Amino acid sequence: MQNRWRRWAVALLVCALCLACFGCGRGADGVVVYTSVDEVYARPVFEAFQRETGIRVRAVYDLESQKTVGLANRLRAEKARPQADLFWSGESSAILPLEQEGVVLKAAAFGGRARVLLINTERMPDRALWPASIFDLISEACAPGTVAMANPLFGTSATHAAALYAALGPEEGRAFYEAARERFVILEGNGAVRDQVAAGRVPMGLTDTDDAFTAIQNGRPVEMVFLDQGEGELGTPVMPNTAAIVAGAPHPENAALLLEHITSPGTRQALCEAGWFALADLRPMEVPRAQLADSAAIARGDMEALFLR
Repeated sequence: MQNRWRRWAVALLVCALCLACFGCGRGADGVVVYTSVDEVYARPVFEAFQRETGIRVRAVYDLESQKTVGLANRLRAEKARPQADLFWSGESSAILPLEQEGVVLKAAAFGGRARVLLINTERMPDRALWPASIFDLISEACAPGTVAMANPLFGTSATHAAALYAALGPEEGRAFYEAARERFVILEGNGAVRDQVAAGRVPMGLTDTDDAFTAIQNGRPVEMVFLDQGEGELGTPVMPNTAAIVAGAPHPENAALLLEHITSPGTRQALCEAGWFALADLRPMEVPRAQLADSAAIARGDMEALFLR
């Protein structure tokens, strides 16, 4: 009898330890999210979700130099035994192939950041000389070495390339990037573009609205320009965020709740106020999602040939 009570006591102790370590109820197992969204913007969203639901969020963030691509490849490697429940990307070029490969379920698109030209006003005080079109950047109007761009193999620069290929066609799209390779300063990420322009080391750079907002809010001598806004012009690429539940996710119910939270109007408003999403009224570049997915694969091959180091 004494041994039986001892076994019961040990079992109860083990249960107590398990509950202490892992919690209880629907949030017991938490939720794992891979995200390429900058931590400064994503963390408050996850913290709000935890407060509202009691479900713990473990976030894995991507590197600036390989935005989205690194996590996309990790998801592919884990396809047989998924470790993540949800993938939240700051753009769409990487998540669409994951859909086609069955790595994630159908993605939800929401919000959006715009591609802008960030200009250092001390280096370029004459607004009459500011480019108005993306094609100005590869013309004689801009001397070589005066425009910076993040490597178009990654992140929103890759999405920008896919959008241009869709809008212009592969031949003209490749011609643009062949000229860009010879004339632009190629940096590792949009944050680096922002920093180089803000410091005046490069007069201009293509980046995203969130990076541009950060430089402006920090009081740097910069302004952002939305290119190709005239009648009949291309418009500015606006890249929605995308989020998708991982196929075979360990905690699909928690993933569905987090997906609902991320794509909710309240979260969109919070991300707008934080500067992650674009607020400006602008002429967007109109590219159907299916066409973007097809163009992304072609653009990717060309970008590897032109920019792979």
